[in-house]
Amino acid sequence: MRVLGMISGTSHDGIDVALVDFTLTGDTLRGAVAHTASTPYPAELRKRLAAALPPAATSLAEVCELDTLIGQEFAAAAAASVEAAGPVDLVVSHGQTVYHWVSGGEALGTLQIGQPAWIAERTGVPVLSDVRIRDITAGGHGAPLVSYLDGLLLAGLGGTPAALNLGGIANMTVLRGPSDLYAYDIGPANALIDAVVAARGLHPAGYDEDGRIAASGTVDQRLLAVLLEDPYYRLAPPKSTGKEHFHGDYPARAVASAGVEVSSADLVATLTELTVRTVARDVLAAGVDTLVASGGGCRNPVLMDGLRAALPGVRVLPSDEFGAPADDKEAIAFALIGWCTAHGLPGSAPAGTGARAPRVLGSLTPGAGPLSLPTPLAAPPKALTLSTP
Repeated sequence: MRVLGMISGTSHDGIDVALVDFTLTGDTLRGAVAHTASTPYPAELRKRLAAALPPAATSLAEVCELDTLIGQEFAAAAAASVEAAGPVDLVVSHGQTVYHWVSGGEALGTLQIGQPAWIAERTGVPVLSDVRIRDITAGGHGAPLVSYLDGLLLAGLGGTPAALNLGGIANMTVLRGPSDLYAYDIGPANALIDAVVAARGLHPAGYDEDGRIAASGTVDQRLLAVLLEDPYYRLAPPKSTGKEHFHGDYPARAVASAGVEVSSADLVATLTELTVRTVARDVLAAGVDTLVASGGGCRNPVLMDGLRAALPGVRVLPSDEFGAPADDKEAIAFALIGWCTAHGLPGSAPAGTGARAPRVLGSLTPGAGPLSLPTPLAAPPKALTLSTP
């Protein structure tokens, strides 16, 4: 079964896609990653999206228009992938998260936009979307859903391995035994850095390319101490967060609270160190011996060198070594969720999200013809192997 996974993450910079050709042999699922791509949002659309995110006020009219415009961008990206790599059986669209409702440590709702009907109409292929909410209705956080993929990928490592994703938000899956895992959102990875870079016009693409801005600055220890006092870090897993908490105004409020004056470079350096400190603290507390890293933060040498220096006894590897390219792992994870749903299988790890039990995820939009699904499977795969060309 050929499944196209699609996601725009909390950095809201564009759409990542991964086409995975799945084959089940016994209880091992094999996934050949046949195609990957990343399509930036048009500058004006990204600007509108950023302006609508918390803590800004917005209107239902703007949400409706963004839902359509983002859906059309996802449809174009899906069509381009099909044209480049051949037909697919299912598209899985995570869409764009615009709000993740957490109150009192409990996830109560989540909203991803990017109307899937545009994808179905453009490609003629059924589309699975709205994949997080079913886990939330079962008492989970709907995140990090990538923990299901992580559990399968890390299963053969032994020791105490963990998978770290450095997207807009940093999340981690820790495997304590063959079927014993937990996962949660640690805190910001690129989200606050990107917000400062974009707001201050430090880079036209809106991120710290190769960590150059952070490398040119100095960490402000007073500001770092204020940032580390955020109550979120003291919450116990399972927990989840996003830009409704670590939003674009967050850095300026922290600077004001610290009573300091910092240059742009020093602010970016301090926010980068915040990610290093919070991630390293949790990795060490979990007794992790192998850390498999993915996400856009892997391209930031200041961040990665900082983590390696803070974790001298931990082997830090890119997820590429496990067949999941660091930039494409989340898109691959949603392709896997789609395969599971199509076969009537849960695509979540309750120990990773905090749900009462696993759930079959998502809502299906039919393609051009009748909706036809494979014969349901009685049991999920026990192992997953990924390969790239």
